[in-house]
Amino acid sequence: MRISVIGCGYLGAVHAACMAKLGHDVVGIDVDHGKVARLSEGKAPFYEPELDALLTELEESGRLSFTTGMEAAGGCEVHFICVGTPQKRGENAADLRFVDAAVAELAGFLSPGDVVAGKSTVPVGTAERLAEVIAARQPAAALLWNPEFLREGHAVDDTLRPDRFVYGVPDGNEDHPAVAVLDEVYRTALSAGTLRLIMDYPTAELVKTAANSFLATKISFINAMAEVCEATGADVTRLADAIGMDERIGRKFLNAGIGFGGGCLPKDIRAFMARAGELGADQALTFLREVDAINMRRRTRVVELTRELCGGILLGQRIAVLGAAFKPESDDVRDSPALSAAAQLQLQGAVVTVTDPQALDNAAKRFPELPMEPDLETALTRADAVLLLTEWKLYRELDPYSTKSLVSSARVLDGRNVLDPAKWRAAGWTYRGLGRP
Repeated sequence: MRISVIGCGYLGAVHAACMAKLGHDVVGIDVDHGKVARLSEGKAPFYEPELDALLTELEESGRLSFTTGMEAAGGCEVHFICVGTPQKRGENAADLRFVDAAVAELAGFLSPGDVVAGKSTVPVGTAERLAEVIAARQPAAALLWNPEFLREGHAVDDTLRPDRFVYGVPDGNEDHPAVAVLDEVYRTALSAGTLRLIMDYPTAELVKTAANSFLATKISFINAMAEVCEATGADVTRLADAIGMDERIGRKFLNAGIGFGGGCLPKDIRAFMARAGELGADQALTFLREVDAINMRRRTRVVELTRELCGGILLGQRIAVLGAAFKPESDDVRDSPALSAAAQLQLQGAVVTVTDPQALDNAAKRFPELPMEPDLETALTRADAVLLLTEWKLYRELDPYSTKSLVSSARVLDGRNVLDPAKWRAAGWTYRGLGRP
């Protein structure tokens, strides 16, 4: 099929490449000339495993192109809206300017029978409003809401082999003609057994925000238990193992640490709270305020534990921070707990050096005052304390004996609880984890 993807950021670039991989003819459209130029050369403007190789492969196929002109959407049958919905400055609500602008401009190039599929994460009620915008320009086109469920670091596989598809259609009508069109787009995955759920606009819009809110709640729950464990001498990792064996709970996302970040969970739960308030249902989501508060407290706890590790004094202490990205296999530093903690430590007088295998360029843009060091061994040299704050594989697999020969003081804070405490202590390290004795 002929497909346009509006917005070629993280979501859009991955989606465009994967749709072309499935055999469709795809044009990606974005207002950022630099981004379009880079993608046209087969290079992603961000780090995502497998994506560069996929772009290079598709560049030669002729099925994928990128442009800054919306007129390229003319003649396409399906149009995916993949633009960002960041948090409004000074507010919790989502900023929908980019979604509104994209749909308003696209509407002028739609033909009868075209299907517009929204993938951006939006507040409930947005799809119905955008459907009216489209109907005013092209009544014979249709809008579906088709939320994405990508995990950064696994986005290509999540797009090609998703665990479910959600179609939001007017009134939840399964016989809506646009359903068959989207089925054709996703025919490969559907034929392999991927589940498809059809529902109305509001429910489809709520699926993504509700899922993110649940994941955030689960993470903050185990981090709250980590606070209790620290007060009692219990071990939060063993606690999580035990309660995770209950099939009603499950072990995933029960890893205590420095909390969640990135461009989705933090801003999505805040936007969810803001929208609930607008709808008069704010009391239903008051618990999310505590979820957010617990998450932000973890960053302060990193500073407190680092001070304890350093004998009660941060001033002049050389701190090696391992990790800048909010999670491994990504260069995304939006709302990164690691960078937030590093900046707080620097403000309190510590001499901080941040290292990361992929995210230092982005980190330097957000925190230009923080020293960045790409070489891990150099970052560790003469450190008074080592903080593992993003669980990249090369940090998880550090040898405590050889690492000890580099530092001035063998002190380690395992902010993700991924190291073996017994092994590091046996090597002579003072080990601290979050929620561990």
